[in-house]
Amino acid sequence: MGSAGTADSVDPATGVKFLPPYGMDDGTAASEACRKAAAAFDTYRALPTERRAEFLRAVASELEAAGEQIVELYAEETALGEARARNELARTTGQLRMFADLLDDPSWPEVRRVDGLVSRRVPLGPVAVFGASNFPLAFSVAGGDTASALAAGCPVVVKGHPAHLRVSELAGACVAAAAAATGMPDGVFSLVFGAGNDIGQQLAADPRIAAIGFTGSRAGGTALMGTAQRRAVPIPVYAEMSSINPVFLLPGRLEAGAAEVAAGFAGSLTMGAGQFCTNPGLLLAVEGAGLAEFRRALVPALGGQAGQTMLTERIATAYGEGVARLGSIPGTGRIAVGGEGPNPPAVYEADVETFLKHEELHEEVFGAAGLLVVCPSAEDLVRAAEHLGGQLTATLQAAPGDRDLALALLPVLERKAGRIVYNGWPTGVAVTAATVHGGPYPATSDGRSTSVGTMAVERFLRAVCYQDFPGGLLPNLGT
Repeated sequence: MGSAGTADSVDPATGVKFLPPYGMDDGTAASEACRKAAAAFDTYRALPTERRAEFLRAVASELEAAGEQIVELYAEETALGEARARNELARTTGQLRMFADLLDDPSWPEVRRVDGLVSRRVPLGPVAVFGASNFPLAFSVAGGDTASALAAGCPVVVKGHPAHLRVSELAGACVAAAAAATGMPDGVFSLVFGAGNDIGQQLAADPRIAAIGFTGSRAGGTALMGTAQRRAVPIPVYAEMSSINPVFLLPGRLEAGAAEVAAGFAGSLTMGAGQFCTNPGLLLAVEGAGLAEFRRALVPALGGQAGQTMLTERIATAYGEGVARLGSIPGTGRIAVGGEGPNPPAVYEADVETFLKHEELHEEVFGAAGLLVVCPSAEDLVRAAEHLGGQLTATLQAAPGDRDLALALLPVLERKAGRIVYNGWPTGVAVTAATVHGGPYPATSDGRSTSVGTMAVERFLRAVCYQDFPGGLLPNLGT
């Protein structure tokens, strides 16, 4: 029994509860984790970078050693399947090793020397990381926020997500085992579970926490932002929140291959039951023969996609409500629906004036729901783009003959999105040094950052300059 009751690990496909239940923290464990993280900070940040790299690689190895058990628990708790579990496990271990490789790079961290001034970047302090519902590994306990914070030299306190308690517990045990095996200071990593929002708010308010990494809803992210800003000493919140990831279907592309585009869209929309932050939830196109063919092709393309079990009952309920909201707005109508199964995918249509009039059509429906916005002219397509909020991605489906319209859209999309895709689909994020997984609000709380790729480490560092320091006092700039 936890100090604040218990919660169950649940198979979302059957509703079966796995024993034993998990104890929920009343705040005591979270406070102790913050205390230990603060106590570990100076020791951990002073370690040579090769020691931190060794730690990150050890975490990856521990996860791989527990891989079969992780895959089994993942499949049971998420309904996402074994193949997705294995892919996400590989991504998680890969990004841990990517940050270890970054630490081994002699050019990192960057040091600047000019006329007696020497500057470097130092870690912020303990980081609170919030596990994501839709990525139980890559954006959770040992995921990108944790890996980048540990690489930066920041101890981490993770709040595990209630949708995958057993996966989180096992991943946390892997991190803890790696910390012990590599001689990391006590408190460099902690995992806590708490029901509701209280523990998250406590972590955001704790004066020992120096930054927050969050992936989840806009409501959750903005609540953490508010708490962090009301502190006596405000801290940065790096929250990835909501994005409808617009796809612009340009006329030449549709005329050349409407059926191919429809099939690609249907596959991307329904991947993982649409539970991706890069799910393409909005299509924008100019009325014409190509669009008419796209509509016709979309019906069988989406009809061939079965409905899927979603991560939790709460998420499935919210999806159903979101789809019903799309259909209830005057001027919208459903043009395609998926096949048999729970939570069937659906695509609705509205003209551009309806879209611009109803702000609720600009909001994310988390799941396999899409909206096609039809514009009478290319100018209206650009006008619709101007009215979009911040996005993680924007996609151009274009042909060579669409060059002028693509050039008109591109500067708008640069202002709106963190990643712009050409003739592809936004689902799937490469983990590389060049990746940007971020964007202006409300896609994230800080459009200058990314939560994927090596640039993610920059979120947890700040610059310090040393003026006219003698060599004996200047810090070891290689650590």
